[in-house]
Order: sequence, then C-alpha cells, then structure tokens
Amino acid sequence: MTILQISDTHNKHQQLTNLPTADVIVHCGDFADNGTEDEVLDFLNWFIDLPYKYKIFITGNHDLCLWEADNIEDLPDNVFFLQDRLCEIEEIKFFGLAYNHPEARIPNGIDVLITHEPPVMILDESNGIHWGNALIRNKVLAVKPKLHLFGHAHEGYGVEEKNGIMFSNGVITDDFYRLRRNLRVIQL
Repeated sequence: MTILQISDTHNKHQQLTNLPTADVIVHCGDFADNGTEDEVLDFLNWFIDLPYKYKIFITGNHDLCLWEADNIEDLPDNVFFLQDRLCEIEEIKFFGLAYNHPEARIPNGIDVLITHEPPVMILDESNGIHWGNALIRNKVLAVKPKLHLFGHAHEGYGVEEKNGIMFSNGVITDDFYRLRRNLRVIQL
C-alpha cells in the first residue's frame, strides 16, 4: 500500500497540483487557517474530488470548527474523518487522534497512527522550539504502530525510524505558510 501524506496546507490545498499517485492520501490536520466553516467546506470539496481510492483526514489546531465533531454527514464511503476513530483499509488499521485529545485513546493493534502533534524530540523542531507531545511519544512507543504520521512542527519535515517505527512529519508549508516541501509517498 502506498500513502501520500500531507499536513499543514493552511488553505493552500488548491495550489497542490500534479499530486503523486498513491492508494491512500492522508491529511494530518491544519487544512484551514481560522477554522471557519467556509474554510472547512472548501477543503472538503477539494479533498473529496481528489482521484485517490481512499482519503483520510484529521483535525489540527487551526481546524477549530471541527474540534468537537464526532462525524461529518454525507462523506463518500472512501473518505474517512478519523476523530478518535479507527478504519481498516485493505487489512491495514489506521487510527486518527483528534487534536488536543488524550493520547490514552490510541488503541493497541494499529498499523498507522495519525496525529497532528508530533512526538516530542522526533521531527518536532521549528524555530529552535520542540513542539512535540511527550505523552503521545510514550504512547506511540508502547503501542508500536508501523507508521506514525503527523505535522504541526513546520520545520520538522522529514522521516525518521526509531524503535522499529517509521515517524513521518508531512508538513508542506514553512512557518510563513508558503508551500515549500516536496510531497512524500510512503510504501507500507
């Protein structure tokens, strides 16, 4: 299975053209700037129309109007809003943790964990500050998914393997919200 990871597009999603092919596209949050309903609807219309077989997204700290949403009505069957939820795609178990929700909700037995916040000290640095979450790190190291996808730390873009887990920060904008990164397809 191939996964295209993006994060922190901050209303720049319409500028993403010629996206690479993959089986699944995952957006790790911060698709909006101010978290308004209009921003979310613009993102959803774009995301739903993408030509990927499966599409997954979670909220970030800028996606305010969806923070407490349990579900989004009328999403197509191949689009998954993982707000503290699990979905299984071709025998791969994905779990998305809602922004600012306790890491205790992360279940055992998952293959791919999607969070907005990075684990502390792993691809979490931006402007000399570590933006990672220590509790998420501890839970990830205990649960041991094959892959942990996240964003949030704009200068932390990259991939790192630690303790048999592949960590990937998929932020594609810099600290000034300019599109600056290459898009990454991960083979799982």
